[in-house]
Amino acid sequence: MTQPLVPGEVTLAQLEAIWRADQGATLDRMCKPGVEAAEALVRRAAEGDEAVYGVNTGFGKLASVKIPADQTAALQRNLILSHCCGVGEPLDRATTRLMMVLKLLSLGRGASGVAWRTIELIEAMLDRGVTPVVPEQGSVGASGDLAPLAHMAAVMIGDGEAILNGARLSGAEALNRVGLEPIVLGPKEGLALINGTQFSTACALVGLWGAWRNAAGCIVTASLSTDAIMGSTAPLVDEIHTLRGHPGQITAARAQRALMEGSEIRESHREGDPRVQDPYCIRCQAQVTGAAIDLLRRAGEALEIEANAVTDNPLVLVGEGRIVSGGNFHAEPVGFAADQIALAIAEIGAIAQRRVALMVDPNLSCDLPPFLTPEPGLNSGLMIAEVTTAALMSENKHLANPCTTDSTPTSANQEDHVSMAAHAARRLARMNANLNTILGVEAICGAQGVGFRAPLKTSPPLQRAIARLREAVPALEADRYLAPDLGRAAALIREGDLAAAAGLELAP
Repeated sequence: MTQPLVPGEVTLAQLEAIWRADQGATLDRMCKPGVEAAEALVRRAAEGDEAVYGVNTGFGKLASVKIPADQTAALQRNLILSHCCGVGEPLDRATTRLMMVLKLLSLGRGASGVAWRTIELIEAMLDRGVTPVVPEQGSVGASGDLAPLAHMAAVMIGDGEAILNGARLSGAEALNRVGLEPIVLGPKEGLALINGTQFSTACALVGLWGAWRNAAGCIVTASLSTDAIMGSTAPLVDEIHTLRGHPGQITAARAQRALMEGSEIRESHREGDPRVQDPYCIRCQAQVTGAAIDLLRRAGEALEIEANAVTDNPLVLVGEGRIVSGGNFHAEPVGFAADQIALAIAEIGAIAQRRVALMVDPNLSCDLPPFLTPEPGLNSGLMIAEVTTAALMSENKHLANPCTTDSTPTSANQEDHVSMAAHAARRLARMNANLNTILGVEAICGAQGVGFRAPLKTSPPLQRAIARLREAVPALEADRYLAPDLGRAAALIREGDLAAAAGLELAP
């Protein structure tokens, strides 16, 4: 169990640690009085005569329909059940649990009007391993991630489905098996649970963390490629990058320079190299990956704010004693952040793919054998591995098209502009997986190319990276069934093993 989280002050590092370690989460009990004060204000409103949206009225286009006080519990339950319209494959368990943690943080700010027992139930579900089955598709990222969050809330009221110890059960049975009871929703509680950006934000955060590992892996694979083709390291001189001033570019150049320090291959052609300039995929590596790093940092800043935000509606302003309808559920900031992450992923892959193409082409690779095989002709070597990277690069280009510009009206035109943040964030997992493979293939090609430079050796950090790769992927002597090799190399990128072996730490 982690330290209690303080709503409004949680860092991305804390959330990533919870996500990776499959930990539960609890809120700091200092937030309890604020939560209870907001709930009391909502209960008073529910018992009053004045129409308050979501408390004693219908929802969306039905907001003008007044609901009697004795029907508010049925109103909230009906809201949850009617909004369970998600379709597609279930969201993975770790991301679903992260979504639940984010919902805790939002409710803990004391502006949603939920009962403290509702927060305790989410904490207990996380602690005891009850994970709602949440279909991935169905949210347009405005009025909250309504369908995905409704599937989470359905389990809390004893409906829906959940995963417990690997088994798929009814929500009621899953709760019962771990000694928990469903709750009866009070005024506004159903709306508080499903209004919000937690599904989109969770998916975007997972995409961000995957992109960071890809960015680190890219710096390692680019360094291998540079040595493999005996490329120049003059473009990595620090002054070049400090003169421009972009932090990410400076970071990328310094990291690559450190990784290549002590390379015998580099020293062998430092003086008298007949080539004046290398292709952009070598010479501009720091500029491209550095720009991607800056995009990821900006996206991370936005997502950290969103992770700590109150994003349901209406909001309970305890200090002013009133309940106010607004639009914090609109996930435009999350959609923009996800679109930025997608651009970064696509461009890291685009330049990496060109380095793969460079290494397998005997006309460009500085005397490396065609397709990096010792016996070209009899063997095709890494010919089709390069084609695979081209396919994945092209797919990522298509997926990187912006989603936030693709609004469509919903709910009888009441919700006439939506963010598409859920779609923007969900596609990042597929894009990161594609990039894992592109960089995995680059690692294979780079290590193979460095091997052809023997007896000259690459730098100690890159030797360690190659040694880690060789534990999973042997050097290619003759053609063999390559698909498993590509999968294992991709896993080394995905898990951060190649960067760790090289000693590279890329800090968000």
